[in-house]
Amino acid sequence: MHITVRLCSLLLIILLTCLPLVICPILVLAHSLSDWWMQSAYLDSRMPVAMYTSPGVVLPKMHFQDRQGQMRFAAKLIAGVLDFKSMIDSETLPVEYLGGKPLCMDQYYQVLTSCRIPGPKRDVVVNYAIGKTPPSHITVVHNFQFFVLDVYNSDGSPLTVDQIYVQLEKIWNSSLQTNKEPVGILTSNHRNTWGKAYNNLIKDKTNKESVRAIQKSIFTVCLDAPMPRVSDEMYHNKVAAQMLHGGGSRWNSGNRWFDKTLQFIVGEDGSCGLTYEHAPAEGPPIVFLVDHVVDYMKRTEMVRTPMIPLPMPQKLRFNITPEIKKDIEKAKQNMNIMAHELDVRVLNFTHYGRKFPKSHKMSPDAFIQMALQLAYYRMYQTCCPTYESASLRMFRLGRTEAVRSTTTESLQFTKAMDDPSKHVQVYILVAFSVHTHMAIHGQGIERHMLGLKMMAIEDLTSLPEIFMDTSFAVAAHFNLYTSQVGSKTDCVMCFGPMVPDGYGICYNPMDDHINFAVTAFNSCEETNATKLSQFLEDSLLDMKTLLEQVSKTQ
Repeated sequence: MHITVRLCSLLLIILLTCLPLVICPILVLAHSLSDWWMQSAYLDSRMPVAMYTSPGVVLPKMHFQDRQGQMRFAAKLIAGVLDFKSMIDSETLPVEYLGGKPLCMDQYYQVLTSCRIPGPKRDVVVNYAIGKTPPSHITVVHNFQFFVLDVYNSDGSPLTVDQIYVQLEKIWNSSLQTNKEPVGILTSNHRNTWGKAYNNLIKDKTNKESVRAIQKSIFTVCLDAPMPRVSDEMYHNKVAAQMLHGGGSRWNSGNRWFDKTLQFIVGEDGSCGLTYEHAPAEGPPIVFLVDHVVDYMKRTEMVRTPMIPLPMPQKLRFNITPEIKKDIEKAKQNMNIMAHELDVRVLNFTHYGRKFPKSHKMSPDAFIQMALQLAYYRMYQTCCPTYESASLRMFRLGRTEAVRSTTTESLQFTKAMDDPSKHVQVYILVAFSVHTHMAIHGQGIERHMLGLKMMAIEDLTSLPEIFMDTSFAVAAHFNLYTSQVGSKTDCVMCFGPMVPDGYGICYNPMDDHINFAVTAFNSCEETNATKLSQFLEDSLLDMKTLLEQVSKTQ
């Protein structure tokens, strides 16, 4: 009986992975699978969103001459996002294509005017843009104090950069006190803890109105205090940490509302970027928005500013009871532990970029994935389960599928690289050809398996035995959790590891260099982000040498 059940399970897996593409869209992207993925990957998770699921994006450092430079930059950034929003509102956002096939654009319509709301067992994401009167304000936070900033004139036109700048100056001058309670840090807590604190916070009518104003805002802008000074070598590591968690309660972790889908961060010291709550969207739509905003900010604005006096931005008030104060103190302690726990290393690999593997007729992404395999093998003398995120946006409401980059061929390649007795050239093309094509066309196994599991749960039937098997748990313990998030902007996205003894690795291959962000947990003695980054750099250099040698012999 048990053998029959197991055989049936395995046959089902084989069937699912071999289904032709015409069947896969029906199976993979029935509307419920997108919901199931959002629930299981994000909304059911009780871990804090900061650091564990919310990525950060590090933008190039700005060199502000003074505070006005910071305000001017923030004003242009806000205007750029509003320009992007105009395409969303008018549904004129150009459809993206991959391999000549259109991609689902739904995620672009979920990132603005949305917010995650904590629940006792499962959170929800609410999109406030859906309705008769969508919100017309953003929130700005400075020195832990939140403000509502209306960004549209009475005729519906967006405020100009000059108008926004004037309003930001008002906000700055109204929030000079640095002793305010950092209510926003509550959102960084464990979801169950935050859920209880949330219900306690919104018992008060004023607090509830303030929270609703943040949740309903189009996006949030965080005007950050300067980071602690560090060496040039450590600067990008520190900025990446700032984007992920704010640096701790002494710095900018209270200058956030981590449940907000989009938070742009503009530091007084020129450190800039964003953090986003991951549930509504993947990385590519976020960096597409970033690219649009960066391009917009390069333009010279020729818009005449209306000479109409604008009302003072509304400061959001919070009544802090002893119980709320206690919750804030707990959140501060927890955030400080988390900030100390995460090791972040940004590697700017300058020796070559995506043009080099392309010149050898290789996929840059496959090339980088093999470099990651080689780096890990050299560090640990073994391979590990590896997750690379691949887009399923060829299908309606598609989110992601996992590419398992660790294969028999990749292991042969990594072993041969350091074994003089092996002809490593034999393994190159085979190892590098095993990649993303099947996953993006709906032929991966991860989401099929999720669908199978969730169907069993919803139908109240017993789980297929494979989900109880030790091998299944081992295969899903991704020590390398990776993603390519390419951008025209010279930036890098970063995120935390998926497992306690693993790494989070994100990369942006530019033409002539590659930006990497590598994270690990300090509490794990086996992992070391700095060491893996060094192995990665060496692996990329050795692979270049190898390819050049192969080219000479052909």
